[in-house]
Amino acid sequence: MLRVAVIGSGPSGVYTAQSLIEQQTVPDIEVYVLDRLPCPYGLVRYGVAPDHEKIKSLQNNLRAVLEHPRVHFLGNVEVGPGLGVRELREIFDAVVFCVGAATDRHLGIPGEDLPGSHAATEFVAWYSAHPDAATTRFALAARSAIVIGVGNVAVDVARMLSRGAAELALTDMPQLPLGALAESRVEDVWMVGRRGPSQAKFTTKELRELGSLPGTEVHVRPAELALDPAYRDPAGLPAVGRRNVEVLRGWAERPTGATTPVARRRRIHLRFFLRPVEMLGDAAGGVRAVRFERTAPDGRGGVVGTGEFEEIEGQLVLRSVGYRGTPQPGLPFDETTGTVPHQAGRVLREGVPLPGVYVAGWIKRGPTGVIGTNRPCAKETAQSLLADAAALAERATAEDPVAALIRAGQRPVTWPGWLAIEAAEAAFGHGLGRGTVKLPDWAGLLEAARSAGATR
Repeated sequence: MLRVAVIGSGPSGVYTAQSLIEQQTVPDIEVYVLDRLPCPYGLVRYGVAPDHEKIKSLQNNLRAVLEHPRVHFLGNVEVGPGLGVRELREIFDAVVFCVGAATDRHLGIPGEDLPGSHAATEFVAWYSAHPDAATTRFALAARSAIVIGVGNVAVDVARMLSRGAAELALTDMPQLPLGALAESRVEDVWMVGRRGPSQAKFTTKELRELGSLPGTEVHVRPAELALDPAYRDPAGLPAVGRRNVEVLRGWAERPTGATTPVARRRRIHLRFFLRPVEMLGDAAGGVRAVRFERTAPDGRGGVVGTGEFEEIEGQLVLRSVGYRGTPQPGLPFDETTGTVPHQAGRVLREGVPLPGVYVAGWIKRGPTGVIGTNRPCAKETAQSLLADAAALAERATAEDPVAALIRAGQRPVTWPGWLAIEAAEAAFGHGLGRGTVKLPDWAGLLEAARSAGATR
């Protein structure tokens, strides 16, 4: 029996488990999917916007893998001091780290840490009911909010700031964020990128959604769009870039007064060729504005500063400039790339494979691609592990992994515990006259799991 621990139950972790159990070369294999949270699915549960039901339905596919008889979900297991690589290798024959990229990138500008300035990932975690974000507060009394970045996460948070409470009540968003967003006084949402529209990272579907929000107008500046040579001549752009340009062009060329003036409550401003250089404000009052430098194309795909500056008022700033991996206990780490050095998924320490230790997902390749990109990435790692199976089996352990984890001080939430959490969330939502509503805090999640006797 070959016992493999997969650390992380998001798409990369579940796809790794799937690759291991569906292969035919090593039939006698058991996979234990460990997660720090008591709930599975990673960013599909805690990163996909609550109003994107189609993407969230991917949970059904991940669920089918986690319900396989040779796959065992163990939530509420924290890898770290006392349970690092050495201890895991004493319990399991192989360990695959699929922990994603857990932190956001920083801008590195003065005032970035002022009250009211947050990573967009914090805002996403809050409205997605991540238990670590249960007590976070945001300045939703602000009149103006600034989202720095032009990727899909930036579009998501701009949309959440602009959506009406009646629409959000149909989602699984927890009560506290729902109530706070319903009472939000934000009228202007500025989404700002340092480069041009043709280089924005959002997908066309996400972009178009901004233009269909009830009670919200989208504003773009034709002069800023025209600065981008690829905007003026989009023929050489990839298909998604051309479609994005078409959407932006339609908004820019819309005649004045073409939108219905009634019931307009919010405005989304898409700005380009502006680079943040400073957040203005003080510790007592928080951020009040962001100072940007106007940029211009440098002819090589980048931008250069022009020495012209502009201030945009905003009492809430959400920074969405990318994710970054964090060091894992007992593993080598490349500070430059924010990844673990590897060769086809085998972890390398000073160029030498670390026996029985592997990586997949963002911690392996960096925060790139979409959810589906994790499939071939996980498959490559699984193939490397399976090629090493004979050597790994030579030290196969006999102790039950769950008992060993408990002995190490963990209190795993098993799959029945997760099912109990699901049932509690459905009952909670029903009591509120809504559909399923997520439990937003650690105490509620663990109480629900333990009420079913589903923790060890």
